[in-house]
This record gives sequence, structure tokens and C-alpha cells, in this order.
Amino acid sequence: MPELMKDRYYNYNTIHKLAMCINSVYPTFPADDFIADIMDESWDTLELKARMRRITINLGKYLPPDYEYALSILDKAIAHYPVGIVDSGLLYFPDFVEVYGQDECYWDLSIAALERYTQYSTAEFAVRPFIIKHEARMMAQMAAWAENDNDHVRRLATEGCRPALPWGQALTSFKKDPSPVLQILERLKVDTSLYVRKSVANNLNDISKTHPYLIVELAKDWYGKNKHTDWIVKHGCRTLLKKGNRDVLGIFGFADVDCVNIDNFSLDAASVCVGGNITFSFQIEAKKETKIRLEYGIDYVKANGKRSRKIFKISESLFKGKQKKSYSKTHSFADTNSKRHYPGIHSITLIVNGVEWGTLNFEVSAI
Repeated sequence: MPELMKDRYYNYNTIHKLAMCINSVYPTFPADDFIADIMDESWDTLELKARMRRITINLGKYLPPDYEYALSILDKAIAHYPVGIVDSGLLYFPDFVEVYGQDECYWDLSIAALERYTQYSTAEFAVRPFIIKHEARMMAQMAAWAENDNDHVRRLATEGCRPALPWGQALTSFKKDPSPVLQILERLKVDTSLYVRKSVANNLNDISKTHPYLIVELAKDWYGKNKHTDWIVKHGCRTLLKKGNRDVLGIFGFADVDCVNIDNFSLDAASVCVGGNITFSFQIEAKKETKIRLEYGIDYVKANGKRSRKIFKISESLFKGKQKKSYSKTHSFADTNSKRHYPGIHSITLIVNGVEWGTLNFEVSAI
């Protein structure tokens, strides 16, 4: 099993380094007490965000109660870390602003701190309560950040307002009406930074899950005008592509649903153990010149015995008429930090340009 993120980012060594960085700029900081209060007998039971918040609360406990003074100390401490490399282990810096800096009297201090700290460790989570409490004011700030010279700050403008940011507080207002978010994304659709473009695309993908028609129309409007925008649109439509949305498939040239012959779709085994692999293969022949998007879906058995499908991309290719090609694909059933496998009858479905072309069942058994 890979090392858990909570253990990689929040452990004795990283907390000790933080304490020493603070102590070097604020000599009366009680580093030993700070570490002991964080890593008490319950530490091992805490998940990643709970560990991060534990550190934040103890920063508030041991730093001066004056918020502006405490920020000045954190500013000096964070300078010991490399700027421009976003480190998830430093999330307690922006989290300190979220926990202690939401009062109106701290607005200017907190917004400036979020802008600084996001360049070391993203403030995408910390900014969300500010949006919820002061939507118009904060979205005006996000628009200003979208014009910033620093790509980490520009990314905050889009990542911070994602309606359904993983691990983040949901922005229910934007789930209902994403138009304020789209105004931010419009400013960043030709951004030269891949880091920013990925965030814009992820934001579009969030919106596509609740307002697919908006993203279809946006994709039609944006696509084909700029290479950076084209990449954003394609990545931002990935959920719609996996769902076989005909309008979106058409935008990218995958509209033809009767373009191939499929032969010899088969599995190398009738069963696989958790932790093992299963391989499927097939041959494809194009009836005419056409773009072909190949995917497969695995219908996984869940803990409750029901099944849930996940789609995986194989390839996208331009086939000439009568062109033939053989495929062999191996799929892993090893457990990971984010995926656990359960015994039962699973299935694999081959999908061509959004259309299902055959399904095979197989058994997954416990080790």
C-alpha cells in the first residue's frame, strides 16, 4: 500500500521543521509544547484535513493573539520554504487565515495573506468561506487575481471558486448558478500556464456535472480559436465525453457511430484476484476514414453489492478506410489509497465514439 498522504505531509519531521522555522523568527515560541499538543495520543487516528486543522489550531494557541502580529511571524516562517512549489503539507498557512482571519476588520490583511500563501501552498480551500460570506466582494477579488502576474495566484482565482472542489466546502450558490464562475474562467481561457489551464478545465468539468448544456454551448463557442483554449475545452469536457454526450463528441470529431467493425473482443481469464490484473483484447477495422475514440467501462461491485461504472480512455486516433488495428489492454485490481476492490461479478464494456460495442463478465475474488 502506498504511503498515505496524511503521513507524508503531516508527521513529526514536518511539524518539527515548522516549529523550528517559527522559533527562528519568534524565539519565545514554545516549540516542544507546540509539537506535543499536536502529536498527542489521538494523532494517528486523524485523517489528512483533521491533522492540518490540528496544526492550525495550535498555531493559534501558541502564536500571539494579535492577528496582524501572528501573520507577520508566519510570513517570516514561510520564507524558509521554497516559493513557487505548492506543498500540500503547508496548507496550515492559508488555513490559519481561514480560521482566525474572517472578521470584517481583518479583510485586507487576510486577502493579502491568502495571495502570499497560495504561492507556497494553495489557498483554494481557505478562500471558500470568504466567498460564501461575501460572494460579490470576493468574486471581484478573484477577478483581480485572474489578472495577476503570478500563475499560482491566477490559479487561485479559478480553483478557489470551483463549485464542487474535492475536499473543499461546496459552493452551493455556484452549483445553482455558475455564471459568476464562468466570468472568471473567461478571463483565463487563453492563459499561458498549464497549471492555470488545468484548473480552468477542472472548473468547467465541475460545472458540466450540473449544467451540461452550458458547457456544451461554451465548448462550441470557445473551441477552434486558440490552442490553449482548445486544450482547456477538451479536458473540461472529459465527463461529458465519458457520458457519451453526442454534442460534445461531435465538437471533437467523434460523431460517427457506425464507423467500425469489432472482432474477437475477449478476456484472458474468467476471474481475477484482488491485487491482480486482467487483460482484454480486440481487433478493430474502420469502415471509412474517421476519428475514433476508444474507451472501456468497468462495472465495479461496491461494498453494498451494487455496481458502479467507471470509464477509462484507451485512445483517440484517425483511422483510414479499411485500416485494421489490434489492441490489448491490462487493467489492475490492486487496492490503492483511493480505490478498494470487492469480490463479485464485474463486467467490462468496450465503447467506441460513445457507443457500447459489447460487454464481458468476469469474477473478482478475494486474495
